[in-house]
Amino acid sequence: MKMSGVSFDAMIQRNSSGGGRTSLWFLVPISLPVFTLPGIWIIYAMALYNQHICPVNNWVYNSTCETSLVLQSGSDLCCTLDNIPLISKCGGVPPESCWFSLLCSTASFVVIVIGLLRYAQLIHKHSNSVLNIEGLFAGWLCAAGLMIVGNFQVDHAKVLHYVGAGLAFPGSLLFVCVQTMLSYRAAETPRDFQTAHLRLTLTALAFTTLILNIHYIQCS
Repeated sequence: MKMSGVSFDAMIQRNSSGGGRTSLWFLVPISLPVFTLPGIWIIYAMALYNQHICPVNNWVYNSTCETSLVLQSGSDLCCTLDNIPLISKCGGVPPESCWFSLLCSTASFVVIVIGLLRYAQLIHKHSNSVLNIEGLFAGWLCAAGLMIVGNFQVDHAKVLHYVGAGLAFPGSLLFVCVQTMLSYRAAETPRDFQTAHLRLTLTALAFTTLILNIHYIQCS
């Protein structure tokens, strides 16, 4: 893969293994949870402050309410199923939707870069391995889904929003599955195998969480 006449994977390898220096590329995957997790909670706080959702500790939801949530006052709020603080609901109404779009778009870009970095990291060991290419494709599929989710809010473009979610969540699971397989294939030292075992555990946890979420949605 070329960037301005310079091999991208060669640049990654030179920075990751040259002269005992620590490459700064490792900051890219770390940055994803560092800004997305606080970002999600900030969006939730904004939606809660503007009374677009009910708090997460509220477990009582009604079929209908006499007054819209945003017009209510006091501590005892009447909440409907439209006020459940799901991530998509938190970012469904301005001004939260603006920040939600920015967060998802930025995360999408970072996922694209992570996919490229991982592809370049492994290409010297597996050349143009089909599995490595599939990992790159899965990462970009997840990134495309994130972009769609963030820019087509569930209250205004439900079908497109769910299409994006259908790309992002399975795409991310496929990405971690492929990376786990590649970790075992590329493992040479005990530390490499420990990393592969850790990725396998996290992949199993991600798969279980996705299945439970699908089951919850179907039951709802």
